[in-house]
Amino acid sequence: MSIEIEVGLENASRVKPKTEELRLEEAPAKANTRVRNGLIFGGAAVLAIVAALYIYYFNRESTDDAQVDGHITAVSAKVYGRVADVLVNDNQPVKAGQALVKLDARDYQAALDQAKAQLGLAESEARSAGVDIPKTRENVASGTSSADAGLLGAEADAMRAEVTYEQAKTSDLAYAQANIDKSRANAQLAQADLARFRPLMEKGEISKQQFDAAQANAEATASALKADEEKFAQAKRSVDIAKAQLEAAQARVQQAHAGVASAKADTKQVAMKQADAAAKIAKVQQARAALEAAELNLEYATITAPVDGMVTHKQVEIGQVVQQGQGLLVVVPLHDVWVTANFKETQLKKMQAGQRAEVKVDTYGKTFSGHVDSISSATGAVLSLLPPENATGNFVKVVQRVPVKIVLDSSQQGGAVLRPGMNVEATVVTK
Repeated sequence: MSIEIEVGLENASRVKPKTEELRLEEAPAKANTRVRNGLIFGGAAVLAIVAALYIYYFNRESTDDAQVDGHITAVSAKVYGRVADVLVNDNQPVKAGQALVKLDARDYQAALDQAKAQLGLAESEARSAGVDIPKTRENVASGTSSADAGLLGAEADAMRAEVTYEQAKTSDLAYAQANIDKSRANAQLAQADLARFRPLMEKGEISKQQFDAAQANAEATASALKADEEKFAQAKRSVDIAKAQLEAAQARVQQAHAGVASAKADTKQVAMKQADAAAKIAKVQQARAALEAAELNLEYATITAPVDGMVTHKQVEIGQVVQQGQGLLVVVPLHDVWVTANFKETQLKKMQAGQRAEVKVDTYGKTFSGHVDSISSATGAVLSLLPPENATGNFVKVVQRVPVKIVLDSSQQGGAVLRPGMNVEATVVTK
């Protein structure tokens, strides 16, 4: 575009016509170029920022439903008793094994002394029973040997008595009977001779001397017969005596058998002694167990810290009578804490154990690094005290949350103390 301007009529002759071109479109063009370049650069920057944020947050899953967790160690009394001393206060650091509370231990000390005495008595009885076993075994063995020897002797005596009886009953008695028969025959012959000689002597056919000899012979044979009859009677008495001796020997044999049976029965005394010794040994073990229980009860009278940590929630005072299992205080090991982050179930697609994590603690406003330790095998709703019952017909689909355990790198806590229950914001880098 061009505009011609006339400067006056009087000066028209002197003024040369001047043509001025006004570039009305030049300034807007430059402005548009700057705006366009600014928009391009701004858009590129925004796109870069958006891309960076997208890249940054694309592989990150975050939640503010997270808190610090730790081991809450409840300390309770294992025995009944009166509190004699409380050695710690709330929020005091303690070491594992440090005495926290002491109960009145006099009853448990008396029980321990009694258990020691019972153990000593049981051990003494067990030693005595152990000594009786070999002594009883020797006595039983000696009695058995004596009984066996007595039985053999009685049987031998019985055999001899039986032989003597049989001999007396047969040969001796028969011999005595034969002598009687012989003597009777001789006596009868002598009497017959005397009867024949008597008339002959009266007639004078034989001499007086011959008659006297026959008479003496008759008397001698009569005496011999009488002697043999007495021997026969004595032989019969000997048979009776031998029979009595045989019966006595047989009775001794029976007695010896009874002695052997009694000796064999006495062998059971060894088993009885052994059983008694075993029972005494069992009593020793029982007394030793009672002693150990008494020692433990005395030890339990001093309540110690199970772990290193901080004392909190103290509920015990001096003079208080505590029951077995009653809670006294809580020890929290602050050096062993972790983060439980409740992520939505839709955030777990790429999440797995070992991935890097960041935890921002509200208390300090700082971010701590860590890693995913594990992912719960069930949702929090299922593990709650009253899990949902979807079978009732009033089901409403709700995105569930799954607890994820994040372990912090203790080297990067920078001296900050994380206490169970603190609120944090957890982020997991899923790439």
